[in-house]
Formats: sequence, structure tokens, C-alpha cells
Amino acid sequence: MALLLGSFGFAQAQSTVSGTVTDENGDPMPGVAIMEKGTSNGATSNFDGQFSISVASLDATLVPYFVGYRRQEIPLNGRSEINFTMTPAVQALNEVLVVGSRSYERSAVEAPVPIDVIDASALAANNGRVEINQILQYAAPSFNATKQSGSDGADHIDPASLRGLGPDQTLVLINGKRR
Repeated sequence: MALLLGSFGFAQAQSTVSGTVTDENGDPMPGVAIMEKGTSNGATSNFDGQFSISVASLDATLVPYFVGYRRQEIPLNGRSEINFTMTPAVQALNEVLVVGSRSYERSAVEAPVPIDVIDASALAANNGRVEINQILQYAAPSFNATKQSGSDGADHIDPASLRGLGPDQTLVLINGKRR
């Protein structure tokens, strides 16, 4: 019986490792995820860059993760306190393109005002939309139309708006004529 209890206690033995995470300037880095390699065991550094994690043994390897920084593997080698420095990834971010249910050729960044001139060929493009509100919403990032549904007749009116303007301030011209 004593042998069983002793082996159970040995199986549950864990060690606590603590330390500080800093950036290349020596400033503490909050929010760094520190994981024990090969497990789902992890911790996060606090506002002062300090962390504490329970590991299976002091021979484990820690893997810190932070967006924009190089991933590293840090072997503990029997140490219960370890400090390490995160180095930035040299890879620069490319231009960001806003995508979703809108046209992939344009984004709201390219149109600083909520006024768009849309060529008829852009509307005729095969985009899978049937209603004119859906087609305009796909073609113009600043155009928003909500589909109304209800039994009171409101489903016949779909309010449309341009970015920053209300539905009563929207004017849509087709072939230069008010519609």
C-alpha cells in the first residue's frame, strides 16, 4: 500500500518555473504566451513581464509566443528561474486588404468619402447577387442596405445608407436619373 501511494506522489510531482520576458530594449513584455513544449500547459506574462508556470519536470522546454516576434524554444536544463528576451521577426507585414462579402478589388480604405461612381459593367459582373441593393452593397464598400422582413408591409422597403449618412440622406442615380 505504501508503495502505491509513493508512486502516485511521484507521478504528480511538478515543478514551478518563473521568470521575466523582455523585448530587445530590455522592457518587460506583458501578454506573452509561454507554453510547455509538447503539452497544452501554459501561462501568460503579466504587466511586468513576469510569469510562473508549472511544468512536468525541470528538463522541459518552454516555447514563448507573441505576435510579431520570433518563436524560440528555451530548454530549462534543470533551472527553476529563467529570463529570456523576445526578438522581433524580421518579416514585414504586407498591405492589408479588407475582404468579406464585398468586392475584392476595392476596400473602404480607397474611398475616403461615401460617394461612388460605379460602372454598369461592374454591376453586370457575375457576383451571384440578384437584388439591386445586394449588387450595390457588393460593388460599393460605403453602401449598406438591410433586408427588412415582417408581416406589416415593411418588407417592401429596404432602407439604404452610405457610410456616415442616414437612409433619408441617400441618393442613388442610375444613368443620371433619380431612382
